[in-house]
Amino acid sequence: MGGSSSKALAFCLCYRGGEVRVRVREAVTPFVFTRHGSMFYGKDRDLAHKFYEETIVTKNRQKRAKPRQIYKNQTPQGIVRLDPPTPYTQAPESTWISLVLLYEV
Repeated sequence: MGGSSSKALAFCLCYRGGEVRVRVREAVTPFVFTRHGSMFYGKDRDLAHKFYEETIVTKNRQKRAKPRQIYKNQTPQGIVRLDPPTPYTQAPESTWISLVLLYEV
């Protein structure tokens, strides 16, 4: 969810009772090109999943620094473009030959 893919039109011919009908459908590719980012920009425009600030805690007269998570002044990353999908080129040659033969027939 939250991603987008490319859309195209698909045409199919239907033979029914001696009639030829053309159906136009919206075809969707299985590839996803964008997604919603899961990171945030901080007040100094750094990009991270979470932001922390150092706070000083005094316990038994000893000062200790502890991280505290910051929730304010963060903006979401928004839509992120993904790399285009690439074909898997490590398939055995016999698979490629059978695919070519099936396509040519």
